[in-house]
Amino acid sequence: MRNKTVLISGASIAGPALAYWLTRYGFTVTVVERAPQLRPGGQAVDFTGETHHKVLERMGILDEIYAHRTGTTDIAIVDGKGEQQALISGDFTGGDVEILRGDLARIMYEKTYQDCEYVFGDSISALTETDDGVWVEFEKGAPRGFDLVFGADGIHSRVRRLAFGPEKEFVKHLGHYYCVAGASPWATKSEGTPERMTAYGYNEPGKCIISGGSKAQQLYIFASPELDYARDDIEAQRHIIEETFADVGWEAPRILAELAEFDDFFLDSISMVRKMKSYSRGRVALVGDSGYGNTLGGFGTGLAVQGAYIMAGELALAEGDYRMAFARYDELMHSLGKLADYSNAGRFFAPKTALGIKFRNWFLHSWMFDKMVKMTENVKTIELPDYPALVAAANAN
Repeated sequence: MRNKTVLISGASIAGPALAYWLTRYGFTVTVVERAPQLRPGGQAVDFTGETHHKVLERMGILDEIYAHRTGTTDIAIVDGKGEQQALISGDFTGGDVEILRGDLARIMYEKTYQDCEYVFGDSISALTETDDGVWVEFEKGAPRGFDLVFGADGIHSRVRRLAFGPEKEFVKHLGHYYCVAGASPWATKSEGTPERMTAYGYNEPGKCIISGGSKAQQLYIFASPELDYARDDIEAQRHIIEETFADVGWEAPRILAELAEFDDFFLDSISMVRKMKSYSRGRVALVGDSGYGNTLGGFGTGLAVQGAYIMAGELALAEGDYRMAFARYDELMHSLGKLADYSNAGRFFAPKTALGIKFRNWFLHSWMFDKMVKMTENVKTIELPDYPALVAAANAN
């Protein structure tokens, strides 16, 4: 086996999933995460279809994911008087099984931390490829050399920026922003809680506000050109939400009044990674949202675990020949990555016109919506490489 020492940037979903498979195939793995510790809670993510279940089962975490799943949350779209106009079924937004991102990250961490090195509170500051590896400089730790480096650090990937170029060349703003505030109600639910609850959403042109549900206690989505704000200035971001929704009706004033009480707060653009010719450059490759992300698109978590499975399997098949493995990974993931190319959650949740809102509400109750849901479910169920001998060896370990 060649090129056995590996650095993975990111300890959310794609990173630990990749670490799981690589360690079982004999690689020596280090995972670096800029956060000081695992992030608890977070918005809910979901898995759908036979393909997702198969990968999670092979990782040995499917039962635990189901044990920590959220309930199903329907979103009732109401008018200014609180009368229901449409219903977004939780069966559509929550997939077959939904789990808080923090719970999933913890499950994956606990599955991997004994077999690889985790470094929290640090991040990559520079990458220099040499003839026989990659020299990595860190913000805090001493520089080190690795055979291969993987960016599993999200849609705003630092690894992608260092190895491929500026974010603006690879990430497309889709015309909306979203904000989640307050821990999801499911984060505090105890065993025996009913498995279905209802959140309430209200629209005005270009704006959507949702109270309750699996994403967070509050979810805001609004149309906007790209904004210039500091990603670490939470108070400035709160002001953006308060200013944007200040004139919104329904129960928005009451909901906004609660905003300052929440420590959990996250604002970001709804964006997608433009189709990349290759997910690798030299000895550096991208897995998960860093390579094929689409915010709130409904495909990201599933693609992350599939991408990790494929990357590790191809590297093992190629006995560490990264050129061969990366080429095969590119071929397979370009096919899978098409799943996320046409989704735009901003346009769905926050249509920019009153007519668009009416059409969306009508569409939710039409036969066309049911057909779209079935097509999406079929697309998510695909054949993955089996890597039979490798999987058998992993299970034996």
